[in-house]
Amino acid sequence: MSSVLDDVDVNCKKVLNLIAQKLNPETDVLVLPEVWTVGWSCKRFIQSAQELSDSSVVSFLSNLAKEYNMNIIGGSFITKDGENYYNTCPVLDRNGKLIAVYNKNHLYSYYGCDEGKFITRGDCPVMVNLDGVNFGLTICYDIRFPEIYRAYRKAGADILVNCAAWGSAKPIPWDVMTKSRAVENQCFMVALSQCGHIEGDEFNLGNSAIIDYKGEVLSSLSDSEDIACADICLDDIYTFRSKCTILNDIKSDYEVKILCEK
Repeated sequence: MSSVLDDVDVNCKKVLNLIAQKLNPETDVLVLPEVWTVGWSCKRFIQSAQELSDSSVVSFLSNLAKEYNMNIIGGSFITKDGENYYNTCPVLDRNGKLIAVYNKNHLYSYYGCDEGKFITRGDCPVMVNLDGVNFGLTICYDIRFPEIYRAYRKAGADILVNCAAWGSAKPIPWDVMTKSRAVENQCFMVALSQCGHIEGDEFNLGNSAIIDYKGEVLSSLSDSEDIACADICLDDIYTFRSKCTILNDIKSDYEVKILCEK
């Protein structure tokens, strides 16, 4: 989706309209993009922050989960906890209960973006179980850090998720890294980004995709508002992992030998 800056109500209506028009009625898990509530504008984050205990966003997602009987990985929105602000991914079960939150671990603060100036980074990865399936949660810039995805795989992740507001100037890194995280960890990957105009000369990439453990795209979107849907068969990855046990080949230490000319 292409979020409207600073307007939670309008963006909630966008989600409702997309779901009413496009959602597969058999959907088990709905995933939303990063900061879909207010759009990507770091300097505006603080004014949009909500406390989890009294959040209109969580209430909206809770009602949505119950109405459609589906789990929701709610992209992210800005939360406040005391003096700290977080880029937070909420997860709700089919009953509308908030069962997990993940705070973005890596904050993008380059090329004019200054997320780290306003947002506190999360202290750990969070894996959540939905209907017996383990989902490893990440947000946008986290994709550049394969260590967090390897940690999820070692912890038993089946599906990796990256909710993003990825800039349109970086299509190749997005395509390469989302597929790489899936392949190197033998996991399915759900990688989605906002699309459309942000402000000035800034645009989101879109190009959301559901990717299998071999790097093949099962379903994808371009740069317009829509819903991508795919059926995921977990038996496939369990069979593949049993035949190709790459985790057993990881060395306990990768100390680098530095050779210098004398």
